[in-house]
Amino acid sequence: MNLSNATWRKATHSHPQDDCIELASVSGTVAIRDTKDRDGDMVLVSRADFRRFSGVVKAL
Repeated sequence: MNLSNATWRKATHSHPQDDCIELASVSGTVAIRDTKDRDGDMVLVSRADFRRFSGVVKAL
């Protein structure tokens, strides 16, 4: 998947030193990457799976 034009977002409450993750939504997929290694590996999940995951995290 080509993510060269993706718009990446980082949580507003994250650390200014890039100790966080970034998300980009492209074609029904959510890409997740480490801000400390933006050129490294990414995790790709469907939007539906990401919604379920974030719902579980919010419930904790």
